Amino acid sequence: MASIGVMDASEMTTRELNALLKKASKTEDLIEITNPGARHNIVVGILDECHIKINGSVGYYSASLLDGPTVDIDGNAGWALGENLMTGRINVSGDVGASVGASMRGGDLFVGGDAGARAGISMKGGTLLVTGNTGFLTGFMMQKGRIVVCGDVGDAVGDSMYEGIIYVGGEYGSLGSDAEVAEIDEDELLDLWSLLDSNGVKSKPDFKKIISSKRLYHFDSLERLELASV
Repeated sequence: MASIGVMDASEMTTRELNALLKKASKTEDLIEITNPGARHNIVVGILDECHIKINGSVGYYSASLLDGPTVDIDGNAGWALGENLMTGRINVSGDVGASVGASMRGGDLFVGGDAGARAGISMKGGTLLVTGNTGFLTGFMMQKGRIVVCGDVGDAVGDSMYEGIIYVGGEYGSLGSDAEVAEIDEDELLDLWSLLDSNGVKSKPDFKKIISSKRLYHFDSLERLELASV
């Protein structure tokens, strides 16, 4: 299979671009998109293994509902980048908005800059790696997977998380409801540093490990009585 060459997004509607991408992903190894113009909802619903390069920034809900491709974004991304990622990989060189990796179920999502609030919200698998900082409610209602933040994290980190692990290389504002700091062993640190090295990140932060306290798994006695009286 050979490269399809260059798709100029400025010459197509969003629907035309996505339709052409979906068709090309079945036969081509490499697809390059120029002039994305920070457009929303592009590179959506690609279910084949291929390599898509985007030369510029994208808007919200881009590179979402993917199952297989590798997507490289040379720029920034709006909120909900990589929403519902199943398999494959997304690399963005710059910053991303809120809810990056929302409900992702697998694969890898790499952010070269900072991320907004609710990074990894309702995450169900895979690895979200942010080399910079993330905002409040990082890992909110997380159910599985791994979030690795090399920098600082805002307030309420891990709020209402059920499972999964959040690693914070810098400082965090506050722990969310039912989140706690756990001990991290040497093997985990070595694994994290290997992850950073494989992604071209040279720093070796002294990570903190945040997990669920699991106190919200069941109703307490007072809540049961209140429900019984309804």
